[in-house]
Amino acid sequence: MSLGETYNKEIKKVLAKELGIKNVMMIPKLEKIVINTGTGDAIKNKEAGSKMAQDLAAITGQRPKVTKARVSIAGFNVRSGMNVGMVVTLRGKRMYDFFEKLVKIVLPRLRDFRGVPVKSFDQSGNYTIGIAEHTVFPEIDLAKVDKPRGLEITFVTSTKDNKQAKKLLELLGMPFEKEDNGNKS
Repeated sequence: MSLGETYNKEIKKVLAKELGIKNVMMIPKLEKIVINTGTGDAIKNKEAGSKMAQDLAAITGQRPKVTKARVSIAGFNVRSGMNVGMVVTLRGKRMYDFFEKLVKIVLPRLRDFRGVPVKSFDQSGNYTIGIAEHTVFPEIDLAKVDKPRGLEITFVTSTKDNKQAKKLLELLGMPFEKEDNGNKS
């Protein structure tokens, strides 16, 4: 059973019960996952930009959208309209498949992984994590990578409450770090 089916059949009921939600439409859900990366050196090297686009397409299963600079910043040698990053927005089945791959395969491959930080929620119930190297994804061939790049992954939820969003992500399988109750050893 896919993660989307599991959410609809089991997780929704658990969320409604634990959070005391009577209206089915108020049950928190994962709306989309946004993956983005900056391509700073691709300004000078066009080949690096196309290589990162191929890698991001392999990781997510869909072609990334190139983001352009809105304003010129002389200190960074950036002119308005230059390509400065790439973004992919996942919804539906691809979103749940990516979430499952991230939680079960990618995060455990990270060095010294003890869980994702709890403090990365914004004020709107969305959760963002950063991955320092995109090479931890199994689709990436290390022999063909010129330089590892960072990714930012944002999980957008339908709730505005961080506690409800955290409960949703926990039930979906997000491995949050254990909270240390001030015990230093």
